[in-house]
Amino acid sequence: AFYRSSDLLQHQASHTGERPHRCGQCGKSFAQRANLLKHGKTHGGEKPFRCGECGKGFVQSSELIQH
Repeated sequence: AFYRSSDLLQHQASHTGERPHRCGQCGKSFAQRANLLKHGKTHGGEKPFRCGECGKGFVQSSELIQH
């Protein structure tokens, strides 16, 4: 069951394999606009999440956690 009808529509779209949201810089496509927006940060060069041990920077906090 889905709380909102938009959540159901988003879920149904995941079964079609359709990826209508395309990155204008590299051409990679995404099923969800939110994922395209998150991906867009990889092209900006900004890496705000820094490792306290080695200083390496990451675009997303999840990448830092995995590191």
